[in-house]
Amino acid sequence: MSDREKVYQLLDIVPDYKIGYVVAYLQGMTEGEDAKPNAETLAAMKELEDGGGECFNTLDELWASLEE
Repeated sequence: MSDREKVYQLLDIVPDYKIGYVVAYLQGMTEGEDAKPNAETLAAMKELEDGGGECFNTLDELWASLEE
C-alpha cells in the first residue's frame, strides 16, 4: 500500500472536528512549493556558500545582534 493510500484510509477515520487541522497542515505543507527565492535571498545564500555571513551559537546572541 502506498503512502497516499494510507493517507486516504486515515482520513476516513479522522473525526470531523479535527478535519480542519488536517486541512491547515496540508495547506502549509504544499504552500510555496513552486515559489522561487528572490534576488536578496539568492545573494544571501551565495554569501554563506562563499564563507561570509555571521553565525550565532545561541538564540540570545542572535537577538543581541539584532538589537544593535
